[in-house]
This record gives sequence, structure tokens and C-alpha cells, in this order.
Amino acid sequence: MDIQFLYSLITAIFIGGVAGYLGSLMITKRMALVGDALGHVALPGVALGLIYGFNVSWGALPCLAIGIFLIWLFEIRTKLPMEALTGVVFTASVAIAFLFLPESEISTALIGDISQIGLGDALISIILSLAILFLLKKIYAKMVLINLSEELAQAYGVKVKKYNFIYLVSIAIIVALGIKVTGSLLMGALVITPAAAARNLSRNLSQYSYGSLAIGLVACSLGTFLFKFWGFPAGPLVILVATFIFLISLAFKKR
Repeated sequence: MDIQFLYSLITAIFIGGVAGYLGSLMITKRMALVGDALGHVALPGVALGLIYGFNVSWGALPCLAIGIFLIWLFEIRTKLPMEALTGVVFTASVAIAFLFLPESEISTALIGDISQIGLGDALISIILSLAILFLLKKIYAKMVLINLSEELAQAYGVKVKKYNFIYLVSIAIIVALGIKVTGSLLMGALVITPAAAARNLSRNLSQYSYGSLAIGLVACSLGTFLFKFWGFPAGPLVILVATFIFLISLAFKKR
């Protein structure tokens, strides 16, 4: 196994697992399309990274930070649903990106290029993925309560705005990291599809959250191995594996 492939595999495993775990919260919060939308919010930064030759994840992060802040601010000011505000921000971001994204780089921006991951990328991905996983575990119960009823959460002393902001920041970081694996177009599927499959198979919240993590990990592992042996882009293969697992889960869905 060559070292470059090992870096890619390790990076995909950590990002895929945490993305799946995060997805279990996003489905509960009925924000299934927000991960996909935030992948598009990152496009201007991804485009700059491709044009000037720096890490696309670092290009994506500032754009995601600005987008997350605007969504959070707009939600406070307007009381509109978060998914609606995300749609406003992501369409503007896509429009900006396509003003200067070279045609030759569109494919890489949209579906990623896992073969460019080096040792530094792998280490950063591992550290940040573990940090986000730890953070999500700490706030998971509070976010579930917020998802059920913000009024009830406030009655129990939960600072809803604070935890929603932490939650959005976690999504932004995972999306920025995942763009290397699946690109901005497919990132939403990496977050949502493992969680959707786990929901079909789980009997309780613990099985659901950790099942989402496991399926995300397996999908990224198998997709990356298929990339190694078949040569097709890793991003679409990862998502197809996750979709295949979801289809299998339908046969075993708990009623």
C-alpha cells in the first residue's frame, strides 16, 4: 500500500465517520439539505484554492465562517427557518464562485480529488475530526432537546442560540474538511446518507448516532479502496457505496 493512498484512506475514514455522526443530528433537526447547501457556500474559497494552489479546505473555511455567521445572524433577526436562510446564502455563494472559477477546475471543485491529500492534510483532518466528534458528543443531548422544542430547552436552561451556533460551526468545519474527499457538490450526501441508513436500522438514539458514524466510516473506506483499484473519482464512489448501504437498510428497517 503506497503512502499517498494511506494518507487518503485515513483522512476519508475520520472525516466520513464524523460526518455520519453529525448527520444523525441534522436529520433529527430536519436540516438534511443544510450540509449540501454549505458545501456550495464553500465554493468561492475552493475556487480560490484551486486557482492559487493552496489547500482548498483552508480556502473553504473563511467562506463557510462568513456564511455560518450570516445564517446565524439572519435567523436571529428574521426568525425565518434556518434552511431557508441557508438557501439564500448558498445560492449567492455559487453565483460568486462561478464568476471566476476556471472551467478546467470545475470537476475538482464539485467532486473533490482525494489523491492530493498529504501527511499534513491527514494529520489536520484527524485532529479536527476528533475535536468535532468530542464537541458533538458533549452537546448532542442538548441539541436533541432543542430539536424537539426550543421553548422546552430554554425552560431547562439551555442557551439555544449558543448551541445552534456551535452546531453550525461544527458543520462548517466538517464540510470544509470533507470537500477534499467528495467535493462541494456531494458533501451533503456524505453527511446525510449514512445517517438515513442508520435510522432505518436503529432501535434507539445511541444506535442511531453511532450507527451513522460506522456507516460513514465504512462508505468512505470502501469508496477509497474502489478509487484505488478502479481509478474512478473517489467522491462519487463514496456516495454510491453509502447509497447502496442505505438501499440495503430498507430491507431491515425497524418498524
